[in-house]
Amino acid sequence: MPEMPEYSLTESIFTTLNAQEPWPDNVKLFQPYEVEQILLPDNASCLAVQAFLKMCNLPFDVEMRWNAEFMSPSGRVPFIKCGAFVVSELEPVVQFAANKGVSLCARLPAEEKAEMRAYMSLITNVLVNAELYISWLDDETFNAVTKVRNSSVYPWPLGWIQTRAKRNAVAKRLKALHWHDKSLEQVLADVEQCCNSLSQRLGERDYFFGTPSELDALVFGHVFTIITTRLPCRKLAETVRRHESLVALAKRIDEQYFKRP
Repeated sequence: MPEMPEYSLTESIFTTLNAQEPWPDNVKLFQPYEVEQILLPDNASCLAVQAFLKMCNLPFDVEMRWNAEFMSPSGRVPFIKCGAFVVSELEPVVQFAANKGVSLCARLPAEEKAEMRAYMSLITNVLVNAELYISWLDDETFNAVTKVRNSSVYPWPLGWIQTRAKRNAVAKRLKALHWHDKSLEQVLADVEQCCNSLSQRLGERDYFFGTPSELDALVFGHVFTIITTRLPCRKLAETVRRHESLVALAKRIDEQYFKRP
């Protein structure tokens, strides 16, 4: 029998200790600068995590850093620093909160929890990939928005080098997922199908499972970001806007939890 990794016992102890500690008041959520740097996919992810924490009434402060993605343990944003713990992305943050006894879906039966995870996976497999495609592979959007914003925090020529490297990394990821060679029309068709599935599940309800859940937070993050971000390629936003129930959900969560002017 192979030996268990040495870190497994340590992680188990950390998880146990974490569950025993209450949520502190000095939690920081780290993300890129909103005005000049953040891109469509990262903004969607950051808003989703913020929405989840707000739905749970868990206090946090947003810290904007130009190198947030390099500070993150997963290389992705956002991430939170909670005491000795650093946790990145929505699902690990959800689990981290659950270890502290805070959960939005604890009351859901097992079949609905499985259904929720399936819809969250659908969003990751479609909306996230579509956002990456538009941001990095659509030449007009890349040249007018992505290249400018991504390189804005670096001196020349580091900005050019980093942007080129990141574009190559995104292209490699999308190739592995069979998205790289899709036409824009095929991408939009996938988005349309994804939004149809979400709209049908939401129906006339205010939230997917009656009360706010991490699925609502995730949908909010992506739908709100897509419909409010001005890009040269408007077709992604136009596709999502056709689904009025999803747009209404995003606006409802924004008004209730973010209280923007």
